[in-house]
Amino acid sequence: MNEPLGEDQDGQPVYLKDIWPSTKETAEFVRENITRDLFRSKYANVFEGDEHWKKIKVEGGLTYRWNPGSTYVQNPPYFEGITREPEAVTDIDDAHILSLFLHSITTDHISPAGSIKQDSPAGQHLIEHQVRPAEFNQYGTRRGNHNVMMRGTFANIRIKNQILENIEGGYTKHFPDGEVMPIFDAAMLYREEGVPLVVFAGKEYGTGSSRDWAAKGTKLLGVRAVIAQSFERIHRSNLVGMGVLPLVFEEGTSWETLGLKGDETVTIHGVAEGLKPRQMLEAEIRSSDGTTRTVQLTCRIDTLDELEYFNNGGILPYVLRQLAA
Repeated sequence: MNEPLGEDQDGQPVYLKDIWPSTKETAEFVRENITRDLFRSKYANVFEGDEHWKKIKVEGGLTYRWNPGSTYVQNPPYFEGITREPEAVTDIDDAHILSLFLHSITTDHISPAGSIKQDSPAGQHLIEHQVRPAEFNQYGTRRGNHNVMMRGTFANIRIKNQILENIEGGYTKHFPDGEVMPIFDAAMLYREEGVPLVVFAGKEYGTGSSRDWAAKGTKLLGVRAVIAQSFERIHRSNLVGMGVLPLVFEEGTSWETLGLKGDETVTIHGVAEGLKPRQMLEAEIRSSDGTTRTVQLTCRIDTLDELEYFNNGGILPYVLRQLAA
């Protein structure tokens, strides 16, 4: 900025400040040249599109007509069964453990954006819908289809569910039978059985990019709560925004110190009574041999606004109810 740009005809150095227009000169130019007619002429045909856009056949209507055959965009189920008033929040009773994770589980571990494997639940879903493996594309390109994305939740090939030994990838055990299967398949089986789910994790759960599908997929799998040693800030907020309860162990406590194996059931009372931000809750963990222990947890719903979102089942139902009101 302080170096001369050159010299004038008299051989004197010329600096940028010498040729840069003043604020007054810029305002005068805008006033003289930027007119209403200029905007009208430039934007008169903005919605017509090019020849390719004009060739797309559409049907009229006030709402979008979802194409049931599309494997890229589907009508998401976030508002299915929604009522004008939110239903009462319930306690979490006899939840099964979907996964036990260690530290630094990223949002890409939870909801990968990369390639879709042919033998994965998402790949099998696409094959069933006549999509060739060469045309699978990536999870990131099919984020408008919840049927693909929820099957991809916890499906990263590098994620390690500690319920299983010597197995990487998105697998778990379905209890009480102990059968090993993809996490998506187990979650859907638990849903059929009417069993709620929880996920346990270590420190910095949800670190990395603020990937919204990491929380959306968790919700759609039927996970009621994630219990961790600590959360990444944005992912914690996203979980609340999807109606999933984030809970934190007391310092020095973890699922490892408790010796959890994954076949336990978890009951969390106090949710239905009406939560408060940062409230202490108790989790009753029952082992397969019938023994129980009680663990103190901090509810990481941090603000009254977040509490409103959670009590509405998530921020999307909350906003819709606000608009309807």
